[in-house]
Amino acid sequence: MDKLWAPWRIKYVQSKREAGCLFCKIHKQKKDSNNYIALRSSTCFVVLNRFPYNNGHLLITPYRHISEPDKLNDEEVLDMHRVTLKMKEAIQKILRPDGFNTGLNLGRAAGAGITEHIHLHLVPRWIGDTNFMPVLSETKIISESLKGLYRKLKRIA
Repeated sequence: MDKLWAPWRIKYVQSKREAGCLFCKIHKQKKDSNNYIALRSSTCFVVLNRFPYNNGHLLITPYRHISEPDKLNDEEVLDMHRVTLKMKEAIQKILRPDGFNTGLNLGRAAGAGITEHIHLHLVPRWIGDTNFMPVLSETKIISESLKGLYRKLKRIA
């Protein structure tokens, strides 16, 4: 069984949060390049994860502040799915991963760092992306800056 270790994320997971919802704040600010919002659709938006498991780790989240998938309406479900497929295609063109992980972390016990606002993870994966660096030196190699990837995504998405 392959495992993607990300021990550097524990600082983020255990950190104290500012009051209010991060996703609600950044989508209302309309500062997309500062917040790395790569795409806005009718019901959701896509933001680059600032604490990625892998290069190209994206979060797709509805504008509405909801915490559970059963609270999504039909339009949001369909839009989030379409946006996920569009971003998967964009990441495929830019980074050429060997595969993807997608999913929802529902609740802190499931790994959710932000529990109050649902978001879908789209994580590119490469064969061999779990190597000795994170295990031996607690170092993860992210091969491209957020800014660089953001610029490429904005051109395609």
